[in-house]
Amino acid sequence: MGDVETTRAPSDLRDRAEEALRALVGRPDARLREDQWSAVEALVAHRRRALVVEATGWGKSAVYFVATALLRASTGDGPPAGPTVIVSPLLALMRDQIAAAARAGIRAVTINSANVTEWEAVHAAIAAGEVDVLLCSPERLNNPGFRDEVLPRLAASAGLVVVDEAHCISDWGHDFRPDYRRIRTLLEDLPTGIPVLATTATANARVSADVAEQLGVGHDEDGVLVLRGGLDRPSLHLGVLELADQAARVAWLAGQLGRWSGSGIVYAMTVSSAQQVAEQLRLAGHEVRAYTGQTDTAEREQLEADLKENRVKALVATSALGMGFDKPDLAFVVHLGAPSSPVAYYQQVGRAGRGVDRADVVLLPGREDQDIWAYFGSLAFPPEPAVRATLATLADGGTMSTAALEPMVDLRRNRLETMLKVLDVDGAVRRVRGGWETTGAPWTYDTERYARVSATRRAEQDAMVAYQRLGAGECRMAYLRDQLDDPDLEPGWRCGRCDLCGGLDLVAEVDDGALRDARAAMDRPGIGVAPRRQWPSGMETLGISVRGRISVEERAEDGRALARLDGLGWSGPLRDLFEPARGDTSGGAAPPSPAGTAADHETSGAPGSGAQEAAHGADGMLPAALRRPVETVLREWAPALTRGDGSPGVDGVVVVGSATRPRLVAHLAAGVAKILGVPVVGAVSPDPQQPPGRHDVNSAQRLAAVERRLRLDLSEAALAGLPGRTVVLVDDLTDSGWTLTVAARLLRRAGAGAVHPFVLGVR
Repeated sequence: MGDVETTRAPSDLRDRAEEALRALVGRPDARLREDQWSAVEALVAHRRRALVVEATGWGKSAVYFVATALLRASTGDGPPAGPTVIVSPLLALMRDQIAAAARAGIRAVTINSANVTEWEAVHAAIAAGEVDVLLCSPERLNNPGFRDEVLPRLAASAGLVVVDEAHCISDWGHDFRPDYRRIRTLLEDLPTGIPVLATTATANARVSADVAEQLGVGHDEDGVLVLRGGLDRPSLHLGVLELADQAARVAWLAGQLGRWSGSGIVYAMTVSSAQQVAEQLRLAGHEVRAYTGQTDTAEREQLEADLKENRVKALVATSALGMGFDKPDLAFVVHLGAPSSPVAYYQQVGRAGRGVDRADVVLLPGREDQDIWAYFGSLAFPPEPAVRATLATLADGGTMSTAALEPMVDLRRNRLETMLKVLDVDGAVRRVRGGWETTGAPWTYDTERYARVSATRRAEQDAMVAYQRLGAGECRMAYLRDQLDDPDLEPGWRCGRCDLCGGLDLVAEVDDGALRDARAAMDRPGIGVAPRRQWPSGMETLGISVRGRISVEERAEDGRALARLDGLGWSGPLRDLFEPARGDTSGGAAPPSPAGTAADHETSGAPGSGAQEAAHGADGMLPAALRRPVETVLREWAPALTRGDGSPGVDGVVVVGSATRPRLVAHLAAGVAKILGVPVVGAVSPDPQQPPGRHDVNSAQRLAAVERRLRLDLSEAALAGLPGRTVVLVDDLTDSGWTLTVAARLLRRAGAGAVHPFVLGVR
C-alpha cells in the first residue's frame, strides 16, 4: 500500500499518518507516496473533497484508512471525528477491507445483503460510538429504513465519507449500479466540513471530470483535489491469442495452466460457460472451481480464500469476481471472450501482479463477442413509452411492490427494478416501505443522455476490437494507458513486456489430444430442465386465476434438453438453428435474444466435432447433426421415466404446436416417439384466434399470453386413454418455462399421470 522512501515528512501530521500506515500494512519501513500524503492532508487538515485515480494496487484504501485513524484519534485540537462511511460495491472488497482495518486497530463493520441478521447490532454499535468505519453497499442507500432513519444520522456525524469505485457515479451509473447515482444526493446533503474521498482505478479523463464535478457540487469552494497517477503496471505481460473455436481455447488453456506458477483467474462470459469450462479443466487434471453470480455467499467466501491460499489453480469466474478482490500474488488472468471496453478490461486484469514481478494476462477473443455486447446493449434504459406506462400505473395504483407492478408493465423484473431506481434518483418515484410510489414531480425522459451513453458504449467496444488487432510496432499496455488517458504516458512509449514488444511469447498450437478431449467433452449432450413450482404474483390483475405454489397434481416432472443456448458444445449449433441471423457457420455464437435472463448472461462457445456439422435453418426438419445427440439424451434419460403402473418407460408423446417452427417441432416429436418406441398421441396447440405473446416482457405477462393461447388438441380416443399415463411433452425451445408449465397442467388436468418435457434448447 505504501512505498519505501528516504524522505521523512516534516510535519507531525505526516509522522502520525505514516505510523498509521505502518500499523495498517505491517511493515516498519512503509512510507506514504507523495500523492497518498497529499490526499490524506487534504482530507484531515483541510477537510476537502478529493478524487484519487490510481492503478489497482497503488494503495487507495490506505488513504482512507490512514485518514480515518487520524480523524478518529483524540488530539488536543478537539474531540475525535465521527465514523467513516465507505460506500463499497462488492462483498469481496468489504471482507478484505474489514480485515485490513482490524490490523490497524480500526473497528470496521458492514451492512449488506449477506449479513441481514447483524444489522440491528451494527446500528446499535454505531450509535454507541463503537464503530470507526461503516462499509455499506450502494443498494443500501435505496433501502427506505436505512435511507430515512440511519443514513441522515451518519451523514450528520460522519468524520469522512468515501466512495469506492467512484467511476460508477458517472453516466454509466444507470447501466451498472444505478444506486451509485444516489450518492450525488448524499454528498450534496452533507454538512459543511465533512471531507469526502472518491477512489477508482478505471476512470478516463471524461469520467474523472464528471465524477469531480459531482463530488464538488454545492460544497467545495476550493475545487475538488484530483490526483491522477500513471497507470502502467510493470508486472503485467499482456497478450492476445486468436484460436479457431471454443474447444481450441479450452484445450489451449488446459495445456497452459500447468506452465504457470502460482494461481489466477479465468474469466468466462456466462454462468453456464464458467461452470462448463471449470468442469472440463478439472477433467484435464487441474484444481479449479467455478465462481459466478449464482454462487452462494458462503461458498464465494470459501472460494476466495482457496484462491488466496493457492489451494486452487484458478477460479473460472464471471465478472462477479471483480472489483475489490485482493490477492497480491495473482499470477495470471485469462479471458475467454473479451469485455466490452478497454476500461473494463484494464480493471479486471488489474487483479493480477500486484505483489509479484510478473503476471501473464491473456485474452482469447471469440467471434461471438460483439454479438454479446449488442445483447447487453439491448438491456439499456427502457424506451420512453414503457417508462411513462410505469409512472401512470403507479399514479393510479398508489404504493405498489415490484411484484405487484410487474404484471402491469411490459418489462422484465430486472429491467423494471433498474428503471425504478433511476426514476427514484431522478425524483419521479420514491421507494417506501411496501414498494414504490410516484412523487408527482415532473420528469423528462433524458433522450440526449441515453443516446450519449449508447454512443460511448459503441466507441469503447470499437476500442476493444482495436486492442485485439494491434500489430507489430505497437504496444498493448501503451494502448490501454492511452484509452484511460494516463497523464504519465509519453509519446512513443512501449512497455517491453507484451506479446508485441517481445516480452510474452504465446504459442497458438494446441495439443491434439487435449483438443480431442475438449471436443469430446463438448460433444456430451444433455441438461436437466426443472419444472416451474410457483406462479408469478399479481396474475389476478391480468385475468388469470392462479397464485402461490403450483400443485404437485398439476405440475410437470423433471425434463431434459440438449443444451443451453449460452453454454459450450451443442449450444453453438442450437444458436445457429434458432437465431440464424446472428449465428455463423464456423461455430461462433450468438447471444441470447433480449428475452434472455441472468446478470451474467452472455454466450460463448464452439461445438465439438460432431456439432460443427449442424445446419442453420428456418423451419424444417431437425438438422442431421443434431439427431445423434437427441438420441443419446433420450436413451440415457429413458430408464428414469416410469409409466403409471411403475414400469419403466413412457406411454406416448405430445407435441407443443408451434406457430413459427411447426415442421421442426413435428419432426422432432416424431423422432422422439420413434426412439422411445411410443406413438405421438396429440398436441397442445396455440389458438389461431389469439395473437402470439411477446418474448421481451416479464414473467407474468408471458404466462398470461400462454394461458390464453394454448389448448389441448387430442382425439377423443387419446383423451379417453390418457388417465394415469406418462407422456413426454416435446417442444423446440424453452425460455420462461411457462409454455411447458401450462401445457403440462392441461395434460395433468385431463388425467395424465406424469408429464416429462423434452426440448432442444434452453434460453
